[in-house]
Amino acid sequence: MTLALDPAAQDLLFREARTVGSFSDEPVTDEQIQAVYDLMKYAPTAFNQTPLRITLVRSEEARERLVAHMSEGNQPKTRTAPLVAILSADNEFHQELPTLFPHFPQAKDVFFSERPTREESAKVNGALQAAYFIVGIRAAGLAAGPMTGFDFAAVQKEFLDDDHTPLMIVNIGKPAGDAPFPRSPRLAYDEVVTTI
Repeated sequence: MTLALDPAAQDLLFREARTVGSFSDEPVTDEQIQAVYDLMKYAPTAFNQTPLRITLVRSEEARERLVAHMSEGNQPKTRTAPLVAILSADNEFHQELPTLFPHFPQAKDVFFSERPTREESAKVNGALQAAYFIVGIRAAGLAAGPMTGFDFAAVQKEFLDDDHTPLMIVNIGKPAGDAPFPRSPRLAYDEVVTTI
């Protein structure tokens, strides 16, 4: 055994977990999402930056506004998921760095004084946090359906602002039925890992 995590947890988070497009009617509570966030917030990012922002879409009115910007194949599952989250990157995350990275309070000025640098860092570290969020959803016994099939500019205009860049939209809930497709193959270790 080379992994500290027990096999059941490995299955829950990775081996048996699947992207889901069909969910049961069981609601997803704010308490569940807070528990997910309170777990995933400790995962590593550069300079402890936390650019990820999570917009929970709960009202029917907001849901329909979002569905209008989804690609055709993503509309039905977004309309019927118990909860939908818009994940975005806050391009002004650097304002929080003196608090989040107290050992190097000048990091926000040294590394992030230029907007293009901040945007790139927010995108990379926000995507990293989005992946942690998905694993956290699985850890809560829920399933996630992450999607990038939507009109990014329209979602930004409709739900965010110029300082927040959409990363993905995630449908969340308890799965209903089996996964829609067989699991796709993955590359083998030797195809991915090189030792130099």
